[in-house]
Amino acid sequence: MGQNLASRRQSLLALDWLNVFLADIQGGVGPFLVVYLTSSLHWNPAQVGLVMTISGLAGVIAQAPAGALIDQVRQKRSLIVMAAVLIAISSLVTATIPSFTAVATAQSFTAVAGAFFAPALASISLGLVGRQGIERRIGRNQTLSSTGNVGAALLAGLIGQFVGQAVIFYFIALMSVIVIVCVLRIRKNDIDYRLARGGDDGDSQVHVSKITKILSDRRLLIFAISAVLFHFANAAMLPLVGEVLSHHKGGSPPLFMSACIITAQLVMVPLGILVGRGASRSKRKPIFLLAFLVLPIRGVLYTFSDNPFFLVSVQLLDGIGAGIFGVMQLLVIADLTKGTGHFNLAQGAIGAAVGIGASLSNSLAGFVAKEWGYNASFLTMAAIAASALAFFWFFMPETKSTSHSVGSNSELATVGE
Repeated sequence: MGQNLASRRQSLLALDWLNVFLADIQGGVGPFLVVYLTSSLHWNPAQVGLVMTISGLAGVIAQAPAGALIDQVRQKRSLIVMAAVLIAISSLVTATIPSFTAVATAQSFTAVAGAFFAPALASISLGLVGRQGIERRIGRNQTLSSTGNVGAALLAGLIGQFVGQAVIFYFIALMSVIVIVCVLRIRKNDIDYRLARGGDDGDSQVHVSKITKILSDRRLLIFAISAVLFHFANAAMLPLVGEVLSHHKGGSPPLFMSACIITAQLVMVPLGILVGRGASRSKRKPIFLLAFLVLPIRGVLYTFSDNPFFLVSVQLLDGIGAGIFGVMQLLVIADLTKGTGHFNLAQGAIGAAVGIGASLSNSLAGFVAKEWGYNASFLTMAAIAASALAFFWFFMPETKSTSHSVGSNSELATVGE
């Protein structure tokens, strides 16, 4: 028993480090691509938006199959390893072959690989701590991921400013290797397969419902539409800020972009823990509404000034919105797929829908910015964010069950806190 507990603690510690370094290759330096394409390769907003759209659509296509595959296989760690290898190769291609075709292809493969990370990480987390510990574990994951993003953004900003923007992509390749080391430190025998694919703590075996039952769930459909609208409004905002910074005279685009990311992630570091703990004690919807509320405010504020320091300060709101959304989305999906055996498929399906919104967001924002200016683009995103808030407020039901008990696995979720 003691040996088993020690093994689980080792796996949870490895999961902690995986969250930190996975953030480096998944999202911590991604926005620097916009700065690189705009200031180093001198691409226009339409070209940048097209690359983001192409890669985004590639990620969309991969989302649902990735989730279904993660549900089916026990080798969830191996999927993360293969995705990390693909990202390393794609990053090297982006840095060494800076043509439109090469960059678009490489970033598409990066998006396909990224489709595996979030559901695989959530699946492993659920398989390690169970449902009674998942709120705090997901909150902890978010906090550690934000910490990793801070470090990655700081290093990427310094590398881009003082070494070269193309070198940032070599940095991503190096972080991919570290991710592989971390995920292999998680013991596969510590992951409960039935829980990892959406079973319940009391199940003795995996009960797999028909896929049509999940896809026809009205609550899941409403949540998917809410998530699409949220990301449609949110996805283009930081890339737009990156383009504004790139055109600002006398500035240092990589450092200011680094500051934008760090500002948001510093907010998310404590927020992940707070939201995870709050979600374990209260309902989901009131907490989630705050994420939807700050997004339209943020979009409007970006139009007040193009001063880099002002734009960086507005990113505090991004930390609040994204920090809450990142934790609560997984918890809501876990609620809606409890006992179905399709936890990861549901993540993939919603991820695909969200990816469509995010891809169209970048394309629409790039077009509006080119034709009518950046302020018009920010206001367009703010209007979409307001519609997301209204839709979620009026149509999304509460998903958390009223019953709540504390199991032994919940103690494992707080290891190291």
